[in-house]
Amino acid sequence: MDHFKRFPETFLVAEDDGAVVGYIMCRIESDLLNFRPFGIAKKGHTISIAVLPEYRRQGIGYALLSRALEAMTMKYGARECYLEVRVSNTPAVNLYKKLGFEVKKVIRGYYADGEDAYVMVKKLPIR
Repeated sequence: MDHFKRFPETFLVAEDDGAVVGYIMCRIESDLLNFRPFGIAKKGHTISIAVLPEYRRQGIGYALLSRALEAMTMKYGARECYLEVRVSNTPAVNLYKKLGFEVKKVIRGYYADGEDAYVMVKKLPIR
């Protein structure tokens, strides 16, 4: 609930006839830029995104993430966005690449079941 209260523009749901079929939850984080005075950059972090299986491949995930990225830039001044994704989740990795994300590193054993995660990053336009 804290993320929703602090960053409501990046907590979005997709509905079909009143039923939630997908959602995205993001937050904004601050990062020091080489410890220079006032050198603070804002980063968006996509914490969670999901679409029900029967609604996938219809552009819902793309639309949710696109709207969240726009809000991160326009409402919160983020300069980049990052997320973690299972290395085995090829459809999600392809979606993120389609939206301009790049794999920056692998975190070994990130998930509880021991699977690795990609950290993917997208630079956002300065507004």
